[in-house]
Amino acid sequence: MKHLLKLEDWSSEEILNTLDLADKLKYEQKNGIEHKVLKGKTLGMIFEKSSTRTRVSFEVGMTQLGGYPLFLSSNDLQIGRGEPVQDTARVLSRFIDGIMIRTFEQSEVEALAEYGSIPIINGLTDYCHPCQILADLMTIREFKGKLEGLKMSFIGDGNNMMNSLIVGALRTGMSISVACPEGYDPPQRIIDFGKQFGDKFEICRNPLDAAKNADVICTDVWASMGQEQEQKIREKAFKGYQVNDELMAVANEGCMVQHCLPAHRGEEITAEVFEAHADEIFEEAENRLHAQKAVLVKCFTE
Repeated sequence: MKHLLKLEDWSSEEILNTLDLADKLKYEQKNGIEHKVLKGKTLGMIFEKSSTRTRVSFEVGMTQLGGYPLFLSSNDLQIGRGEPVQDTARVLSRFIDGIMIRTFEQSEVEALAEYGSIPIINGLTDYCHPCQILADLMTIREFKGKLEGLKMSFIGDGNNMMNSLIVGALRTGMSISVACPEGYDPPQRIIDFGKQFGDKFEICRNPLDAAKNADVICTDVWASMGQEQEQKIREKAFKGYQVNDELMAVANEGCMVQHCLPAHRGEEITAEVFEAHADEIFEEAENRLHAQKAVLVKCFTE
């Protein structure tokens, strides 16, 4: 039994092996080859945060693998009425074969793994977004042919995306420079993780410094889900932290752009840059399906 609680828990080899499997599953699907490797398995999908890509990709992916996805809204579960997460974990472990959860607190995901006896997959927390980053890495490798030696830049908030991209990039041989305003840095544990890799990791205040010679530039919304009340404050703080033509001009020729979506054109990214890189961005979105299928296979069969 294997969990995906956060990317820090997986070695470089585990991440790369999962990407290899994702490539294989994508190729098979495109060529009409069925892969019902999870026939008879049931995945409970707990959503305490709403979703488009996470829900659809996990539901379709589990179905394509021959299993059965079960949507569980927090409004329909006793966990939404105060039942301790450890009790939910022990009950669901007797009914289903695995849980994917999209929620707020990382501690809730960790508790499910501690008290349950089935694989737990983190579909998103405020701390990290491992499934999205696996899709990002898969996409970068598709377009660039490699990960080792590339430079990634992230422009924006020290949020779950930045946290997981730092880990994913460094674990797969990339360097990463992130740019965020003072007061919006990633948590200290992520900074400490990055420091282990020496000059392959840096935090900048000037977005142009972070983007210089980048092979891939990533961004995300300035106000994540649950931070909507901070929108005006964040608009002021993040002014200038935009992926635009000026920023792209200092990156390497052929630099990719990645965005986890939804995108707020005119805020973190201009409409012009978004549309110029739409093929890369929407391939990234599709690869959520293939990367998560690989995660499901790994977690259910290892």
